[in-house]
Amino acid sequence: MSSAPPEDLQPRDSSGDPKRVLITGASGLVGTALQAALAEAGHEPIALRRSADPTQAPCWDPATGEIHADRDRAWDAVVHLAGDNIGAGRWTTAKKQRITGSRVGPTERLASSLAGLEQPPQVLVSASAIGIFGDRGAERLTEESAVGEGFVPETCIAWEAATRPAEEGGIRVVHARIGIVLDPAGGALQKMLPPFRLGLGGVTGSGKQGMSWIALEDVVRCLLFLLEEQGLSGPVHCVAPSAVDNRTFTKALGKALGRPTILPLPSFLIRLLFGEMGQTLLLEGAFVEPTKLTQAGFAFRHPELGPLLRELVG
Repeated sequence: MSSAPPEDLQPRDSSGDPKRVLITGASGLVGTALQAALAEAGHEPIALRRSADPTQAPCWDPATGEIHADRDRAWDAVVHLAGDNIGAGRWTTAKKQRITGSRVGPTERLASSLAGLEQPPQVLVSASAIGIFGDRGAERLTEESAVGEGFVPETCIAWEAATRPAEEGGIRVVHARIGIVLDPAGGALQKMLPPFRLGLGGVTGSGKQGMSWIALEDVVRCLLFLLEEQGLSGPVHCVAPSAVDNRTFTKALGKALGRPTILPLPSFLIRLLFGEMGQTLLLEGAFVEPTKLTQAGFAFRHPELGPLLRELVG
């Protein structure tokens, strides 16, 4: 970020007061960057750690949805990013239960708590994922497209449905379906860089699977846009407008690093090493389009993959 916040991050409250924004999952890659952007823009981010102990405030209890924080002034917005990392380890039965259990129940309880406040927030932006579509081949997917089947789609469907108490309480709810977030500090790109820098990168599986990506800076800008844009609700795709297949992504990353990408990672080896997690996250994909964002006038800072990768890792 530059020293002066760009115009689209400036507070829009006519009173001049900063917006108070509660953030769950604030210690993650996106949450950390979001806090910095909100503070830089003059807002008041409030990071909610997970705890049932009121002395640890500001915090929230995922088991009950109860929030322990200063309530002297109303909270203007909530950004709910909390959830177990789906890419960390094989998907055992216990791991899958943690993935679902960290999203659906806590989200529903949080939504109920927010709706029950004397002064509810104006908006709840709740994270979701483009994994809601499952493996969709070459199909181009908008917010109007049918969702998929399987563990990840079903988890995302239940995750989004869990916000219903907030909607019924009159809160504007947005489901931010986030794509593959690109930043060398974390996520998928951080894991790819070591082998690619050694010249050991290559196409994964068939190379035809869709990779709907977005720069970390643009994810943060999307979330800020969703907080402000009154006309947006329901599912919104937080992805760049130029999804690519894995083969194209691989070549672009190799070019940005100045390294060859001639060592493919075959499907059978991925299934052997990572099981269902590898099949779903590495061998399957979807081409997702940010239709609602572009129609609402959102302008991406990083709409093309090649220039972004050169900036991040070149």
